[in-house]
Parts: sequence; C-alpha cells; structure tokens
Amino acid sequence: MSRPAELFHAVDRALTGWMARHGVTLLRLSLGVVFLWFGFLKFFPSVNPPEEIAVRTIHKLSFGVIPDPVAVVLLATLESVIGIGLIAGRFLRFILFLLFAQMLGTLTPLFLFPSEAFSHVPYAPTMLGQYVIKNIVFLSAALVIGATVRGARMKEDSEKPAAWPPAS
Repeated sequence: MSRPAELFHAVDRALTGWMARHGVTLLRLSLGVVFLWFGFLKFFPSVNPPEEIAVRTIHKLSFGVIPDPVAVVLLATLESVIGIGLIAGRFLRFILFLLFAQMLGTLTPLFLFPSEAFSHVPYAPTMLGQYVIKNIVFLSAALVIGATVRGARMKEDSEKPAAWPPAS
C-alpha cells in the first residue's frame, strides 16, 4: 500500500472510531435540543407556526374532549419533557416511549388533513407536509438511540478496508 493510502486509512480509522464513540450521544443530545426548543416555543402562543395544525390534530384525535388551550400546554410539556430526558440521558426507555407516541400524533396530519399536507396527494408535500414528513428522521434517530439503552455500543469495524482509490 502506498504512503498516501496508508495516511488515508489512518485518518479514516481515527475519524470513524471517533464517530463510533460519540455519534449516538451527539444524536441523542441534538434530538433532545430540538424537542426542548420546539416544545418550549409552544408555551408562547402564536410563536410556533405549526401550532394551529397541532391543536386541530389533537382536537380531532381527542374527539374534542381536550380543549385547545390545554392541548397546546400538554404538547409543549410533552415535547419539553422528551427534550430534557434526551439531553439528560435518563429514563431513556420511558422518554423514547413518549417520543414514539408523540411522533404518531405528529404524523397524523398527513392522513387527517391531506389537502393541507400535500398540494398533490400523496407525492407533492406542502411546507406543512414537509415539516411533518421530516419527523421520519426523528423516528429513525430514536430507533438508533433506543438500540443503545441496554448498553449496546457502536464500534469501529476492525477489518482493514479495501484499497482506496479502488483499482480499476
């Protein structure tokens, strides 16, 4: 192997090792910050653009039993608790359960209000639809975090990688 290839592999191993050691923690912290931030904003009426659709979704899902002002406070509290729990890294099984339940509610506007979520159902999402669809990434992040709650960790592949650049 040439010297530049050896250097590349050494740097690559160092970087992927760092990612394996810190990636899940950074994912958990960043997801926590987003949940806490968005949850905290909901405590201030009219500051959060998707607040109206969230209130209408909760209203519809609760068959009107939960009054709209209460729905906003409950959602703000739920998202803030999820954010704090993710940041603290405590009670993660329970926090992830709350996150998955909240995400189910968050995804329902695609089905409850399709004409608002899509300009052409089902392939052209509106800004609202895009805002909702991005939650698929949050769900995937939560799955990765959840895979570590019993102590599992990512590790760098110890196999020597194929030569780079590949031989032609």
